[in-house]
Amino acid sequence: MDPDAHSITKRETVYFMKTKAAVMWGETGEFEITELELDPPKDNEVLVRFDYAGLCHTDEHMRNGDLAFTPPMVGGHEGTGIIEEVGPGVKNLKAGDHFVTSWMPSCGTCQYCISGHTNLCDNGQFLLAGTMLDGTQRLHARGQSMGAVDLLGTFSQWNVIPDACIVKLEDHIPLDVVAITACGVPTGFGSAIYAANTRPGQVIVVYGIGGIGINAVQGAALAGAVMVVAVDPVEFKRTTALSMGATHAFASAEEAHEFVWNETRGNGAHAAIITVGLADQKVVTDAFAIVRKGGTVVLTSVSNPNLMLQIPGLELTLYEKKLVGSLFGSGNPHLDIRKIIDLYMAGQIKLDELITSRYSLEQVNEGYDDMLAGKNIRGLLEIAH
Repeated sequence: MDPDAHSITKRETVYFMKTKAAVMWGETGEFEITELELDPPKDNEVLVRFDYAGLCHTDEHMRNGDLAFTPPMVGGHEGTGIIEEVGPGVKNLKAGDHFVTSWMPSCGTCQYCISGHTNLCDNGQFLLAGTMLDGTQRLHARGQSMGAVDLLGTFSQWNVIPDACIVKLEDHIPLDVVAITACGVPTGFGSAIYAANTRPGQVIVVYGIGGIGINAVQGAALAGAVMVVAVDPVEFKRTTALSMGATHAFASAEEAHEFVWNETRGNGAHAAIITVGLADQKVVTDAFAIVRKGGTVVLTSVSNPNLMLQIPGLELTLYEKKLVGSLFGSGNPHLDIRKIIDLYMAGQIKLDELITSRYSLEQVNEGYDDMLAGKNIRGLLEIAH
């Protein structure tokens, strides 16, 4: 790495690298573009250059206060780029490697990792803690130190992240397109494949067609669902869903309910997947009502921490319906991200079509405003250096 090219200055035995990043300085509000100082990587960490970052809804929840975190914090948890430097103890990675992030830094040794549920790794406790895995911080500005969303902070030109968050890519894979495979695509895809356990010939309903929901549609279609019903009030999103595997699309849950019960001769859907921006009682009630005996409701959406769900207990028992949560697609992120990229490269799923608009780092708030206005399936930041 050329120190002069990255504005590095020496201070005794430690160097600091300057980077421009989108920072949440308050518990709510807008991202602010700020120049930060960045410490070098420590044990099992890598210094990376981010080239692209996906605008996932989770970071929008920071702007409006739906997710509790300790500010200041650098946003972004979907990203691709190039490794600049590796810290002590890093194996199988080197400077120059291309990568896509995985926001769960699975440890490989906790009971969840060793049982094959790396998406539930105990390291999840650090995702919004504002520190690295060793409890310290690498980013500094205005006399304060700060963390990064999911230990990644992809809304930054450069950052230091755990090597456990790196999924190495071959150099020919397009970094811009696969940036969205860092979260939204595997989360939606896995919600259909793993959490809903979609099988050929089944009927699947997806509530909310954003960056996650559209991939639940793709996953259900690829798994062989005979009917994939998309529900979203935005016409653009319904049209997009129909081009990506949905067989039917409706503006309201009521329309979808009537259609599904009529078309299935009163049996209902095998599964309903909730991927709206913020889950509420109504969408869970609607989903529970549309599934058949033995059916599954998958709750993938983030909910307000105070939301308490109510479902008919007798129906839960007598009809053996199931309500399950799904985090990161209920799979093994490092493996599933690679699977999805392979499917994309083979032409079996679509990624290019999911990126509706591209923005500069300075336009991050505009990108989220467009998402809230229903203009985007997925926005992408192109990060200049």
